[in-house]
Amino acid sequence: MTKIWTAGEVLIDLIPRSRGNGADIVRDLVVGGGPANTAKALARLGFDSYFLCGLSSDAYGDQQRAEFIADGVKLDWAPTLAGPSATAQVTLDENGGASYKFAFEGTATFSPDNSWLPDPTDPPAVLHVGTLGTLIEPSASILYSWAQKVDAPIVYDPNIRSSVEANRDKYLANVIKWAALARVIKLSDDDAKWLFPEKSKEEVAKTFLAMGVQLVVVTLGAEGIIGFTSRGSVRVPGVKVDVVDTVGAGDTVGAIVVEAIVSYGIDNLHDELLEKTLIRAAQAAAITCSRAGAKPPTKAELDEC
Repeated sequence: MTKIWTAGEVLIDLIPRSRGNGADIVRDLVVGGGPANTAKALARLGFDSYFLCGLSSDAYGDQQRAEFIADGVKLDWAPTLAGPSATAQVTLDENGGASYKFAFEGTATFSPDNSWLPDPTDPPAVLHVGTLGTLIEPSASILYSWAQKVDAPIVYDPNIRSSVEANRDKYLANVIKWAALARVIKLSDDDAKWLFPEKSKEEVAKTFLAMGVQLVVVTLGAEGIIGFTSRGSVRVPGVKVDVVDTVGAGDTVGAIVVEAIVSYGIDNLHDELLEKTLIRAAQAAAITCSRAGAKPPTKAELDEC
């Protein structure tokens, strides 16, 4: 099978069983984190999906390992490191939209010990990176230096978390640094608005395309997905579904983009093939939204759509 690397963080999402943020709300413990969700989605799509991140020896780490293994994610480069697991306390708004409060200092998730990263001279078909794994120091800089040596198309998902870094200029500088390595950038409409408050989606896409990025994918929630290339843009509508929550929906889209790169080649992702990809991504995201937590669809489920 085709080898894919996904580098970044895994968290335990503390998800409320009802809307709101009261102290008495019962919370479910769900394995999350954008890159972890993407690695799971890729495994469910049938890839040799390798997750690159340190895991803790605590009970949360055991839960993460068990779920990764159940989904078929390979943990060859997910060593047990010192420190607890990182967590994210999730708050859901009335539409099921999620916001996060993180605890990650001193965790195995963001350990500065990244000497275990795989040999970049034996690259995968695609490297997917993103979210806090590309932001939290010092591990982010170590990951960046390593990623520069990986000879594979890079899909980058900044997945903005302004509650972690509120300084827009600093955050944007980091995004631009990583974007310079990427062939594809996947971000949400909210991400684009926060990073570039004075620019339209089209202007944001042009900014990245001018840097050498070949494809910019912007998710629009229930309104669908739009993809930008040097040849123009393609937009597809969202798929109507009863939303349980939106956790992992964007990460699922990223996995479908990786699948398309493998299937069609990055140079061919425009016009009809891009439209086909985005339609499949919208279907996959809708299935994820119909379930609690980040539970992406399998290839068989998607092929039936």
